[in-house]
Amino acid sequence: MEPGPSAEKGIKAENPIGGSPGARDGALDGIRALAALGVWVLHVGGNTGVIYRDGMFAWMTTRLGIAVPVFFLLSGLLLYRPWARSVIEGTPPPGAGRYLWRRVLRVIPAYWLVTILALAAWGTSLDWGTWAKWLLLLQNYFEQKRAPDGLYQMWTMPIEMAFYLVLPLLAWLLHAWARRGDRPVRLLTGIAVLPAISIGTAIAAHVWDQPQLALWLPYHLIFFAAGMAMAVLSVWLKEIRIIDQLAPQLLVLAVLLYATLSTELAGPRTLTLPSLSQSLWRMILEATVAILVVAPFALASRHDTLRHRVLGNPVTAYLGRISYSFFLWHAPVITLFYKVTGSQPFAGNFTQVAIFTFVGSVLASVGSYHLLEEPMLRLSGRRSAPLPPPEAPVPQPAAPAP
Repeated sequence: MEPGPSAEKGIKAENPIGGSPGARDGALDGIRALAALGVWVLHVGGNTGVIYRDGMFAWMTTRLGIAVPVFFLLSGLLLYRPWARSVIEGTPPPGAGRYLWRRVLRVIPAYWLVTILALAAWGTSLDWGTWAKWLLLLQNYFEQKRAPDGLYQMWTMPIEMAFYLVLPLLAWLLHAWARRGDRPVRLLTGIAVLPAISIGTAIAAHVWDQPQLALWLPYHLIFFAAGMAMAVLSVWLKEIRIIDQLAPQLLVLAVLLYATLSTELAGPRTLTLPSLSQSLWRMILEATVAILVVAPFALASRHDTLRHRVLGNPVTAYLGRISYSFFLWHAPVITLFYKVTGSQPFAGNFTQVAIFTFVGSVLASVGSYHLLEEPMLRLSGRRSAPLPPPEAPVPQPAAPAP
């Protein structure tokens, strides 16, 4: 989905994993940059064995997987917003065919480039079925013991693509449900069904001993639904003053809940499967932290605040723009480092590995973004543009003296 700048003015930023170009919000780009860096730190920590050591730092590094729910939430927010605007304000809805074509152009070329190179370099004795499975984003729907080297981060991509495919249907169902009565309220009540599906899927995965369900879209709908609800609120209420006033407290609360997420309450930090209660606690805590992180920027989008200036500075904003490529490239670069140096898995100096792989991932991402992603953006008919400067406030008359 590639809504125009007028449809997304004041909030628009590229979708975190394969995003939509257009008018941009630098702070949301900054959130995407931090999320991408969080995934990279998690994988550096995993490859060096840091996350398996004792201490709170190791536990908190393990939970940097919270970046994925943040990505999913931003997808729901940015991609559903034009449909929410259509229901609430009566604007034309996005065309499903055009939306899906833009999604394909935005996501698939860069994904294919990285996947083909990784499979060709390290995928030994792969048959055509395995190649087709990975190139068609079907890897989550087949049993596999271990992802090929350099592609262990790609489990999120089939989930994102599944959301892209079902979003027009979800939007149509929500529109039909909201035709009568208070449309924004009915949209929110309809969206509230999606988290229930996630909870039900988590229960089913444990009751029927089907852990692979955690790799399917229904398990993660709670995160996309949070973003969709934010999209409705941002169109309906424009800017929520209490969110703006409480933004610092919300961000502090996000940090505290992240510390809670880093405990055994949310499950083990190894590949051991969590219990049902641990899975549910982790799901709820991750959704809450993601909401608390994004809401102060999506629902209180005053660009003159300190939080917006910090996250929306040119460096983080640019890293946000290349974050999809960074997400794709960082795992192959980490794998390449270990292959070239001959380092053993779960060993190595964290700082050394981090420095070399960060530089390599950024260089690969810059090249991939400008040589492949940007041409695909132009081909899809969208171009990235900064948000216009905020309008000067209209002076208000002074209140009369009592």
